[in-house]
Amino acid sequence: MIVTVNLNPVLDRTLALPHLTVGQINRARLVRLDVGGKGFNVSRALLELGTPSLALGVLGGATGEMLRRGLEELGIPGDFVFVEGETRQNLTLLDESTGLYTKINEAGPRWTLETVEVLLAKVREHVAPGDAWVMAGRLPPGAPPDLYARLITLVQSEGARAYLDSSGEPLRRACEAAPYGVKPNVEEAEEMVGHRLASLEDLVGATRVFLDFGIQVVAISRGAQGALVARGRRVVQAMPPPVEVKSPVGAGDAFMAGLVWALEGGRDLVEAARWAVACGTAAAMEEGTGVGAREKVEILASQIVVEEV
Repeated sequence: MIVTVNLNPVLDRTLALPHLTVGQINRARLVRLDVGGKGFNVSRALLELGTPSLALGVLGGATGEMLRRGLEELGIPGDFVFVEGETRQNLTLLDESTGLYTKINEAGPRWTLETVEVLLAKVREHVAPGDAWVMAGRLPPGAPPDLYARLITLVQSEGARAYLDSSGEPLRRACEAAPYGVKPNVEEAEEMVGHRLASLEDLVGATRVFLDFGIQVVAISRGAQGALVARGRRVVQAMPPPVEVKSPVGAGDAFMAGLVWALEGGRDLVEAARWAVACGTAAAMEEGTGVGAREKVEILASQIVVEEV
């Protein structure tokens, strides 16, 4: 089983505008609502690949109830911790005349120590040997910075594998717990290593920094430039074809879904990199916080160029 952990989920609201003019009334051409938050996006992308997952999350208020119902309608089973306060709503404004995105993110409800303990109890209830746990996103207000590290230690002590997509101090603390896999983007990797990653050689060096913690798989996503994926001493680079990007929101989460899906399905590093980049690219071709259909992912996968580095 694959379990996604969603500590600060969101209702994503996307407005596409023919032209965004600050300080004036603007009329949207398109309004779209999506179940969001990095972990929930991973579950949605896995579903498109034909793989079910359990979405474990923390929800609050009317927005939280909307997300619960949305997952139910999608056919994604969930188990939730309910908290006081309101699950956040994020707003993305697309200026179609320039192709530029403006994203406004809420902080989300503040956690208490009780929230942490209830969450840990939920994890203990569900964890089982051989499962894969995907933990993704920034920590919510009030959550301790070592929370991901604690979750990784917990699930891996029970024989499961943990995959992480986070940043900053939570990522640094979590790496010390040696998750099975991590997926930083270039900026997150730069923050981790403490310098710019201006060349392919720099990126390869950054994968070594993560691997030295005892992490088994490192994937540094690079947007339209694809990704570098490393396991042991082997590093591959996967490059997507040129595509029309409609929204980058959620593309990294679809990438993570493809990576986990491939690795947990027994595919090798080359195929894992291929499917991860194909999933991320397919998601970027969708409006809003979309995930690409399996058919589109398969077509893109045949066009991904994967090379040894």
